[in-house]
Amino acid sequence: MRIKILLAIAVAMVLTGCGDLFGPDKEGWKNSQKEEFLNILKTDKYMSICNQKPLYEQVKSSENSRLMTKLLVSYANNLANSCIDLKSFKASQRAKRKNEIDTYFETYLQEVKPSTIQMKLRAGQTIEQILQPYVPKTPQFEALVHKYQRLNSPDANITQSALKKIRLNIERTKLMKSDLGTNYTLVNIPEFKVRVIENGKTALKFPVIVGKRNMQTPIFSERMKYVEINPQWNVPDSIMRKSYVSKIKANPGWVAAKGMELHKETYDLRSPKVNPASVDWSKYPKDGKGYIPYKLVQVPSLKNGLGRVKFIFPNSHAVYMHDTQGRSLFKRKSRCFSHGCIRLGKPKELLTHVTKNYSNKSLETVQSWYDSMKTKHLILNKPLQVHTAYYTAYVDEAGALKLFPDVYGFDKSQKLTF
Repeated sequence: MRIKILLAIAVAMVLTGCGDLFGPDKEGWKNSQKEEFLNILKTDKYMSICNQKPLYEQVKSSENSRLMTKLLVSYANNLANSCIDLKSFKASQRAKRKNEIDTYFETYLQEVKPSTIQMKLRAGQTIEQILQPYVPKTPQFEALVHKYQRLNSPDANITQSALKKIRLNIERTKLMKSDLGTNYTLVNIPEFKVRVIENGKTALKFPVIVGKRNMQTPIFSERMKYVEINPQWNVPDSIMRKSYVSKIKANPGWVAAKGMELHKETYDLRSPKVNPASVDWSKYPKDGKGYIPYKLVQVPSLKNGLGRVKFIFPNSHAVYMHDTQGRSLFKRKSRCFSHGCIRLGKPKELLTHVTKNYSNKSLETVQSWYDSMKTKHLILNKPLQVHTAYYTAYVDEAGALKLFPDVYGFDKSQKLTF
C-alpha cells in the first residue's frame, strides 16, 4: 500500500512539473525548462523561430528532448545573429561597390556554441537566463517587437508591406553591437535624425544630413574620443578624385577661392604649399584609385565646409559628425547630400552638451576656443558611443511608430530567411 502511495505521488509530481526532483533527462532538460521554453515559443517572445517553424511543430507535438535542444540552439542563434540572409546581403553589397556605390553595413555577430547552451541547461539555468546574452540591448528591439505583435492581426489598420518593414527592422536590431553603452549617440539614417540617449532617455535630438546614395554613410559603432573646434578639412583621396581633381584641372585658382591649400604628401599646414597649376592632374583620374601625393586642405575659417566643430569617433571610414555651411539643405525632407559624413543641424548645442557632460573643461574655456578661430581639441573623459543605424521603422519617444523611406535600398537587399 505504501509503495502504491509513493508511486502515485511520483506520477503526480511528474504531471505537475515537479519531476525536476528526479533531476534532468539524458539531454539535460528538466520539466520546468521544457515548459518555460514552450511558453516562449508559443508567443515567439523574442521573434526568433524564423526559419525553424517545421522543427517547432515537431517539438510542440513530441516534446522530444533532442529536438528541443536543437531548436533552443537555433532560436539562440537567430536571436543573436538575426534572421536576415547575410550571405545574399553581402553579395548585394559587393555588387553595389562594383557599380561605384560606396556602401558599408557592419554586422556585429555573436558566437553561439551548442556546448555552452547544453552546459547551462544541465546546470539548471532557466531558458530566460540561457537566452539573455543574445537578446539585443537596444530599446528598439523590445519596442518594435511589441508593435509588431500588437499590429499583426486581421483587425489592425496596417498594410502587409508596413508590417514586413517592422519585422525586418526587428532583425536589424539583432545585428547591432551587443553593448550600446549606458550613454550613446544614435544616428538614424533613414530618419535623418541624431539622438543623444542617456540612461534610456533622449537628452538631445535634432536633424542631420547623411551621405549621398552613391556615397553612403556607413553603418557601424565606435566611441567618440574628442571634438575638434575650428577644424581644418583634410580632403580624402577618394573624394579628391571624384569631386575636385577635375575642378582644379580646369581652374587651379579654384583652390584658393575655396579657402583651401595644396600640400605635398601631408595635411600639415606647416609644410610647404604646392602651386595647383604645377601638378599634372591627368595622373589622378576620377575613376582611378589609390594614393595621391598631394593633399588638399581647407583651413579653419568661417567658410570651412566642416563649419566650426567636428566630433571624432576614430574609424576606418574617415567618417565623423560635423557642422556645415549648407544650412538651407536642412529644409529638405530627404537629406542625402554629404560625402558620407554626418552634418549636424545643431552642432553648437551638441558641443555644449558634450562639454558639460563628457569633458573636464568649462563652457567658458570652450567658448573662448571657439571664438579664437584656432584649432583646439576637446578630449572626452567619459564614454560616449556613436552608433549609425538604419531604422526604416522606429518607435519614438512618445511610443509612436514611425516609418521612413528606404533611402539606401537596404530594405530590398536584406532578405529574411523565412
